[in-house]
Formats: sequence, C-alpha cells, structure tokens
Amino acid sequence: MSQKVWKRNFAAGHGLEKVLAVTKNPGPEVPIPFPPSTFDELADSDFGGKGYTLSSFTADDAWELGHLIHARLAEAAPTRPALVNISTVQGPTLYQSVTGAGALPDFEVWVARKKRAVLRWGMSSYMVGRKFGNGDEKLFAQKLGLGPESAGEYAIHGGGVPIRVDGVEGIVAVVVVSGLKQEEDHGVVADVIRNNWV
Repeated sequence: MSQKVWKRNFAAGHGLEKVLAVTKNPGPEVPIPFPPSTFDELADSDFGGKGYTLSSFTADDAWELGHLIHARLAEAAPTRPALVNISTVQGPTLYQSVTGAGALPDFEVWVARKKRAVLRWGMSSYMVGRKFGNGDEKLFAQKLGLGPESAGEYAIHGGGVPIRVDGVEGIVAVVVVSGLKQEEDHGVVADVIRNNWV
C-alpha cells in the first residue's frame, strides 16, 4: 500500500505567526496526542510510524514545519525543555530550536541517535522501538547482534520521523524532537503534520 502524499495547507510565514501568537498570548496547556502503542496499530495509522511523504520539501518547508512544532510544544509543554531539529539526510541542519528552559547538551546526542535509527531502518524511531519489544533495548541489541557500544549509536525511542517526497526515492530529511516523553516527542511531529498538511 502506498503512503498518502501530504500537501502543505498554509501560506508562507504561518509557522512564525503561530510562534509569535503563542509567545505573546500563552493559553492553557494543550496536550499532545500520543501515537498508537503497538507496531501494527502504528503501521496502520496516519501517525507517522513510517514517516510522512510530502508533495515537496524545501528549506522553506523545513522552516515552517520547525516553527509549527516549536509553537505546538510551547502550547503543550511551555515549561519543559525540548530540542527540535530538522536536517537533510546528508546532514545540513535546516531548522533547530529549543523550547522551555533547561535544555541539556545530551539532547543533541539523542537527536543524533534518533536520526541514525530513522536512517538505518527507514521508519520513525518510535516505530523501530515498537518493532523491538516496545522499546526493549536489550532485545533490540540481541536480535541485531549489536554489542552495547554499537546499540548505543541508535535511539529506539520516539521523536525521529522520516520525511520523503513524492516521486523521490528514499528519505530526504529527518525531523527529530527530543526532551519530552517519547510519545510526546513523536506525537508532536505527527500532530503538526496532520493538522497543517492535507
């Protein structure tokens, strides 16, 4: 079954406007919806387990997506720190921001580990975790024959989501959120795409 192709449903500047609005007029916290908790349920949903195929993905699209995720995190977890990173497969960072106070250098390490998992298995880091005993790192390492050091290169926890482009082979970019509960890290990316792309 082919994946749905998602098209941007807003004008340029929408993401930045959302960030400004939530910064100037913070409201009550709006929880982030959690993704399905099993591999099969996630695979059958539009919650980004396999990632998202967009009609296009440019630096401008990354800028908008990053700002929309930043704004959504400010609504959901205004006092908790999270790192948002969007980069191409080859590495150039297209967008990066921190929400909340108290971000740690370790967030960057988690971003790199989640991105590696996405690129190796071609699915979200959350879905990789669901594939291996719902995030059982020992089972993950054992099934793949990875030693502790090799297994530590990957994070099989929510937050890393692949972006594909219709008509282009393979993953073109990876969106990573790190710092919250893994379900929120994954859920915020899915929530933003599902509500701003059609």
